[in-house]
Amino acid sequence: AVQECHSRASTAAKPRLQAAYTAIRDGLGFRKTPEEYGAFPTDAYSHTPRHLGAQQPGMTGQVKEEILTRFGELGVVIDAGCLRFDPQLLDDAEFGATHEFRMLGPDGLERMVAVPDGGLAFTVCQVPVVYGPAAEPSLTVERADGRVEVHSGDRLPAQTSQDILSRSGRIATVRVGLVRKTKEPIR
Repeated sequence: AVQECHSRASTAAKPRLQAAYTAIRDGLGFRKTPEEYGAFPTDAYSHTPRHLGAQQPGMTGQVKEEILTRFGELGVVIDAGCLRFDPQLLDDAEFGATHEFRMLGPDGLERMVAVPDGGLAFTVCQVPVVYGPAAEPSLTVERADGRVEVHSGDRLPAQTSQDILSRSGRIATVRVGLVRKTKEPIR
């Protein structure tokens, strides 16, 4: 709920909401050790009595919430059928040094994707999305056929978004140029 309020808040209210969001996230189980949490923080089964084993395989509500929340932190938004990338709640510590991101593509084959210094990578429907520093917000779409498209802003065109969301295999990589401002701690 705080994440949703943050996305609609005024510029003046965002820092306080971000501080509240971080405090809430720090109090949840996924950021704690099993000893601190008193159990495994992301148990993959619901309704699992100790004497019977897994009765309802599936993810618990907390695990589902973590997936949804993480995409919100990463700034992945679908707006009018278009993918947008507007990360506002990522911690600066998540952006790292140059490295290679290892992932499985839609074809089931392992791929290595270069991540720049100050970058971060993840996948959306098995398409790698690489965040990197830039002077202006931009999107560079690398297509499977070798073509490259550059778009200003944070929104992909509808057809490109559909190609990603449908796992068509037409999009090889999306590189997102972010203008990042170092966040001051809020007290």
